[in-house]
Amino acid sequence: MPVILLALLGALHAQLWLGRGSIPRVNEMQRQIDVQKAANDQARQVNARLTSEVHDLKEGLNMVEEKARSELGMVKPNEVYVQFTPR
Repeated sequence: MPVILLALLGALHAQLWLGRGSIPRVNEMQRQIDVQKAANDQARQVNARLTSEVHDLKEGLNMVEEKARSELGMVKPNEVYVQFTPR
């Protein structure tokens, strides 16, 4: 009887460390989940920024003007463009 119990205990112990739901595998899966959560959070932030930008482009000319100034270097009539360069 004790031999059977020891064999059963050994099998359970092996399953705990080597099986499908083993401690190392669970830890690795938890690490992968954490990495994916971080990637999802970053994607949510990018999506929120892009959604806001799309809304601003649809609703207001301020964003269009800002984009034209920063990306295309456009100026309004009677404005003087001044650029400072860091030393």
